[in-house]
Amino acid sequence: MTDVREEARWARARLGRCGPPLDLLTARFSRHEYAPHAHEEFTVGVTVGGLETIAYRGGRIVSGPGSIVVLEPGEMHTGGPAAPEGYSYRALYAAPALLTDGTPGGGLPHFRDPVLDDPELAAALRRAHTDVSSCPDPLEAESRIPWLLTALARRHSTARGHDTAVPGAGAVARAVRDRLADELLAPPSLASLAADLGLSRYQLLRAFRTTTGVPPYAWLAQYRVARARALLDAGTRPAEAAALVGFADQAHLTRWFRRVLGVTPAAYRNSVQDTAR
Repeated sequence: MTDVREEARWARARLGRCGPPLDLLTARFSRHEYAPHAHEEFTVGVTVGGLETIAYRGGRIVSGPGSIVVLEPGEMHTGGPAAPEGYSYRALYAAPALLTDGTPGGGLPHFRDPVLDDPELAAALRRAHTDVSSCPDPLEAESRIPWLLTALARRHSTARGHDTAVPGAGAVARAVRDRLADELLAPPSLASLAADLGLSRYQLLRAFRTTTGVPPYAWLAQYRVARARALLDAGTRPAEAAALVGFADQAHLTRWFRRVLGVTPAAYRNSVQDTAR
C-alpha cells in the first residue's frame, strides 16, 4: 500500500477590505481521523480525490471525487479516510449569513442531503477556493465566494430562492464601476456598495454580472491591467506598476496580465520598449 502524505494548509481571506474573515482549508489525509466536533459556520467542502467517510446525523456518509459536502452549523460530525489510499479535499467555513441572500425572507437554508452531486458548482467552488487561498484579494473573495454560496443554497437547500431581478441593473453597474475606478487603490467592499444603493450584496452582484458579464473583482482587475499597461508603455517597472494600480504585488499583476493579454508584464514591457527603439 502506498502511503499518502498527510497535509493540511489553512488560509484566511477577507470578504471586502474591512469585511469579515473567511477560513479555507486544503487537506490530504490517509490516517488522520477527526474527533467529534461541530462548527459555528457552514462547512462547505469539495472532495478532490479518494473517499471520505463522515459520521453525521446518526449515520455515515461517504463522499467521492467531485462531490460537494455541506455540514450545517452546530451539527456534530467526524471525518476520516474510507479507503487505504486516503482522500483530499478543499473546505471553507462560511458564516450563515453568506448563504441567506436570495432565499425567501433571508431564511437560513437547510440541506437535507449533506452530499451533493453538482459537477459545475463543485468545479467553480474548487477554482475559487484555490484562487482565493493563493491570492486572498478582498474584492475577489467577496465577489466570488458569496455568489457561489448563494447558488449552493438556491439550488440545493429546502429554502428555495425567489426571483431577484434588480430593476435598473444598468445604473447599478455603472455606479459600482465608477466607485471602483475612483477608489482604485482601496476599493470599497461590496457590502458597503450594496448598502449605499439600498440593495443586498447578492442583488448588487446579480445586477453587475447581468450587465457586464463578469463580477466586480474581474472588472476591476481588467481595469487595473489597462492602467498598468499604460504605465509599462511609459517604461514603469512591473513591480512599481502593480503598486500604482492597486494590485497586491507583482505576482498578482502577472496573474491577471497573462489572463487578459496572454503575456507577462515583463515580456510586454520588453517588447514595447524594443519596438520603440
